Amino acid sequence: MRKVVSRDGTTIAYEKTGDGPPIVLLNGSFRDHTIFDALVPELAPHCTTYVYDRRGRGESGDRPEYAVEREIEDLEAVIREAGGPAVVFAGSSGANLAIEAALAGAPISKLALHEPFYRVDGFPKPPWNVAKTLRVLMEEDRRREAVEYYLGSFLGLTPDTVAQWRKGPVWAVNEANAHTLAYDLAICGDCDVPADRLAGYATQTLVLNSTGTSDWLRAAARATAAALPNGRSLELPGSWHRIDMDVLGRTLAGFTLGRAPAEFATV
Repeated sequence: MRKVVSRDGTTIAYEKTGDGPPIVLLNGSFRDHTIFDALVPELAPHCTTYVYDRRGRGESGDRPEYAVEREIEDLEAVIREAGGPAVVFAGSSGANLAIEAALAGAPISKLALHEPFYRVDGFPKPPWNVAKTLRVLMEEDRRREAVEYYLGSFLGLTPDTVAQWRKGPVWAVNEANAHTLAYDLAICGDCDVPADRLAGYATQTLVLNSTGTSDWLRAAARATAAALPNGRSLELPGSWHRIDMDVLGRTLAGFTLGRAPAEFATV
């Protein structure tokens, strides 16, 4: 992977693929750049994609003290590698991070978000002590329990669903990156949609959700789009917290190239 040095000296690893206007892909909890392995081939014929390992994951470095501002600087460093302002696509807690970066003035030409982790009225928030509980589990190196706790208490997955995930091929990655869950909790904060701050963000923004996602994620996506003066909500085919990859690729390529939503499918 290529490397860029963030403002605090942390090395951030990234890959560049394709040809065309730049789009930076930003992942959410647990994952590194490989979460986009199926999406990059869909985008590469139309866009130059930049995927990177967030700090503390994969081949990127880290620092003992974490701050959301440092992750914003990491994203800005990758955007500079892309040649300046770029489209940014981010999902899950990564969408929350992209929003914070955008509101902090990161050079984002367009913003596409997939189901940010907010809670709107009518949906319960995570326990008030979720960050403290997770920290204790990690201090005791109880990584499996930390992952299970995050999935259940923060994401609201049922014990049966968590048990099924535990049998899946990426569970080892979940445990390996469990220390970064505290980063995502810091990014999400109180989980409220920052409507007052979003009201002043005029950059074109597309907020996506899948047809098969949770009600709270659908509601969060729509509330985020509604709070933006230049936001648009779009529901696409998919399962829980996942959009069918070919559809997502066409949508993001069309958005990056400046096509109207009705034309995305023609890319």
